[in-house]
Amino acid sequence: MLELGVKLVIAYLLGTALGSLILGMFRGVDIRSMGSGNAGATNALRTQGKLFGFLVLLIDIAKGVVAVWWLPAAVLPGIGMEADVSREWLTMACGFAVIVGHVYPVWFDFRGGKGAATVVGVVAGLELRLLLPLLLSWLIVLLLSGFVGLATILSTVALVAAVSILEPNNVPLLTFCAAVSAFVIYTHRSNIARMRAGKEHRARRLWLFRSRAA
Repeated sequence: MLELGVKLVIAYLLGTALGSLILGMFRGVDIRSMGSGNAGATNALRTQGKLFGFLVLLIDIAKGVVAVWWLPAAVLPGIGMEADVSREWLTMACGFAVIVGHVYPVWFDFRGGKGAATVVGVVAGLELRLLLPLLLSWLIVLLLSGFVGLATILSTVALVAAVSILEPNNVPLLTFCAAVSAFVIYTHRSNIARMRAGKEHRARRLWLFRSRAA
């Protein structure tokens, strides 16, 4: 099981390469001390502008793709590919590990993002067609509620539903999506608390009912 352990560590370390914190070093800023205090693409966009936010999003999505598209099939020097390791389960495990690395990066005091962009990258690397229900549900919830956090949470729930319908017998994929949904809900617990308290920030430019609330 050496291959499994090594590749999970690599996937986790890949996840710790947070776009916002790496790019922030060149700009001399730490966005965790700004805005919502989150190191993800949304806070990067709000505090540092469109280009910075886009580059952060690109980095965080790319590492998710690499973790499931390249790493599970890679032949690492001195390790090779072990016959008793399921490629499917290894791929799902690497996908989950890269998301955990993004949320809890060892290099940055275990204070990272909330995993949304990296989830998109992992899903794209696993099954491109699953991006449609994931992104479409995210957009619909965002337009109706104005809450990015709620949109992210419900999009992962929609992902589980989509896999249940499209690939009900794919146990590894269904297990992965269910685990990701639970993890995303956990990482957004502060958003849930703020929404319940009526203190959560809304993306007012995208919120369809902003004029009524004004």
